[in-house]
Parts: sequence; C-alpha cells; structure tokens
Amino acid sequence: MPSVLTLILAGGEGERLSILSQVRAKPGVPFGGKYRIIDFALSNAVNSGLNDVAVLTQYAPRSLMDHIGLGRPWDLDRSRGGVSLLQPYLGRGRAREWYRGTADAVLQNIDFVTDRSPEAILVLAGDHVYKMDYRPFLELHRSKGADITVAIRTVPIEEAHRFGILDVDPDGRVNAFIEKPPNPPSNLVSMGVYVFSLPALLQELTPERIDFGRDVLPAMVNAGRRVYAYEYGGYWEDVGTVESYWRANLDLLSDHPGINLFDRPWLIYTKSEERAPALIGPDAHVERSMVSHGCVIHGSVVHSVLSPGVTVERGAVVRDSIVMFDTVVRERAVLDRAIVDKDCEIGQGATVGFGDDLRPNRREPERLYSGLTLVGKRAQVPGGVQIGRNCRIDPGVRREDFRRKRLIRSGETVTHGRDLPALAPES
Repeated sequence: MPSVLTLILAGGEGERLSILSQVRAKPGVPFGGKYRIIDFALSNAVNSGLNDVAVLTQYAPRSLMDHIGLGRPWDLDRSRGGVSLLQPYLGRGRAREWYRGTADAVLQNIDFVTDRSPEAILVLAGDHVYKMDYRPFLELHRSKGADITVAIRTVPIEEAHRFGILDVDPDGRVNAFIEKPPNPPSNLVSMGVYVFSLPALLQELTPERIDFGRDVLPAMVNAGRRVYAYEYGGYWEDVGTVESYWRANLDLLSDHPGINLFDRPWLIYTKSEERAPALIGPDAHVERSMVSHGCVIHGSVVHSVLSPGVTVERGAVVRDSIVMFDTVVRERAVLDRAIVDKDCEIGQGATVGFGDDLRPNRREPERLYSGLTLVGKRAQVPGGVQIGRNCRIDPGVRREDFRRKRLIRSGETVTHGRDLPALAPES
C-alpha cells in the first residue's frame, strides 16, 4: 500500500443538529451510548492500517480535542505517524482566517501535507457513521492511476438532494458531478470520502476553490482529470440532522443492525472512563436497549440508548429515547421520543415528549418537526412539568427559567434567562 496521510474534516458547525452541536463540534456528539461520532472515522483508519492521521478542527473544538487527546485509544500515540490536531491559526507574514469550507481547510494546512510527502491523501468526514476498510478503495485509486477517487453509494431518491450526484461510466470513471441539485437525476451519491494523489491535490487546491463537492470535484471532472468512483455497499449514515441522528442510534437496537458494534475483528475504539458495571435494580424493566457502564436502572427503559452514568429512578420510564452521560431521570418522570444531553436532571413526575400534536418547533421548524424533543446539556427540568413534541429545552436551562409553568406546548422553546413565549396556564 502506498504511503497515506489521512485527513479527517471535523470543523463544521453542524447547525442541523440544533442544540446537540451548540456546545461541541458535530463529530464530538455522543453516539451509540459510549462513543462519539468521530470514533468511526478514526477506527476505520486504524483498522485499515493507516496510522498517520490529522484531525482538522475549528468550531467548539475543546470537547473533541479532550476526547482524542494523544490518540491512545486508537493506538495513535506514537512517535512516527500518530494523530495531529490542526486548527486555523495566524501565520507571520501572511493572512489566515477561519476555514471557509472543506477544500479551504486542507489548503490552509497544505504545509503539513507536503512535509509528510505522502503518495496519497485520504480525506474523510468526521460526522459519518459507518465501517469501511479503506485498503480496497486505495488500491483501486492506485490501479487506475487516478488523480482523485470518490467513494460513492446509492441512497433513497428522496434523500439524494442532500448529496453530490455522480454519473459514472462502466469503467468507473466519473463523467459528471452535480453538488446537491434540488431535483437529482439519480440516487448515486458521493459519501464525502476522497483519495487524492499528491500532485493532483497540490494542483487543484486554490484559494478560489473553497469546497470539495461544490468547487474542486466539478472542476476536475470538467477539466478531464482522472476522476474515478469506488462503490461502497455497506452501511453508511450521514447523521447530520436530528432525525437521522436519532434513527441511526435506535437502529443499533434492531435484530440486524446496519452496523455491528460487537464485531471483534473491526472494533470501534473510543476514550472510555473507568466506571462500575451497569446496575439493574430488582424492580427495573429493560427491553431492547443499550445500557452503558455506570448506569443505575430502577425504572423502565424500552427501545432506548443510554450513555455511561445515566440514572433512571424507580417508576421512571425512558422510551424511544437517547440519554447522554450522567443524566438523572427522577422518580415517575417519562421520556418519550426525546434526546437528552449530558448532565441533565429530569424532575420527579416530569414528562418530556407527550401527545399527538406534531406542530414544528417555532424557532427551528426545519430541524424539529418529526416529534422529537431535545433537552440541552446541563438543563434542569422541574418536577411535574409536561413538555410536548418538537420542543427545545436549551442548554443550561434552570428550574426558574420555566417560571412556574407546568405545560410547555408542542413546538415551544425554553431558553435560559429570557422570557418565554406565551404558554398555557398552569394545571
């Protein structure tokens, strides 16, 4: 295999994940209980024998940097190769700025790339959930003598508008590329996973070409460069929306999940704290759920994913929900189709997610519309409060921010330290 430098793009703001990415980079969002989204790209690289990895960070990077550290969980704490964390910086004698897009992020770190002198540069997104052996991908790129090879797959046609669309000939050469067309002509899409030859990367990256999908790939195809496609047939999910994130988590609970976390030959590695094993109390009921270490369950957990350290007290019900690290669900509280971030407290007898009113969230109608309710990091929901569908409880909200209201209608938002919209009277 040629010498390969792996670049993981982890700098996006991830606005479509709403408050889940408000306090952290999207690749740092917890997934599958104990993992973070970026663990999949990192583990794929290491399991493919690629040990020279750089993670390009930008937006709210602290939790992501704390998570990766020196790279020990992925065996990347080594003197040759290993993992590097790259952020935008101001260079003496030349202007620098925030990364403007995926291609610009690589261009701003081109000195790092050339210092490594790799034969191939593997460019990955840090916010996709999948298992992929990159070695056949790299071998196809080498055998074709390609300038760039793009990993592709088919998706449901109704989702194709979210991706770049390709036209590929029988030999695998890309004849056309259209980035996110409103009416896609096909459902063969780019995964946002690329491998470049070093000369092609150096030639094609310019200050005017900000994004790989929007700028670089179309330009290379139109110029007749050797652009090839590698079709990937395994599970792959772009968890860039609240709905897709929730769906991908709960898919882990099916009889035949798209991605098998119990596959020992291809483990997903992560930074994992030492905690006691999960404790299931004598009155607990746990059904088709993932319960991580350090959890204490005395209530009912059904079809849900719980991160380490979650407590579900007696009489509480967690159903079709994702509950992140160290959150406490008090007695007789109910979570139904909810995503609850870290270090939250759901008060005694409170309900998060109830009723059949599916009106979209008034502040984020394009993100919260499918009945899911979000509770942000370190929020406190008072006892007895009833919260409807498509609601947003912002990070850091305290009990007093509810202003003694006991009913939060579907589609409303509770914000820390500000007046609430008109709500129903107490009941």
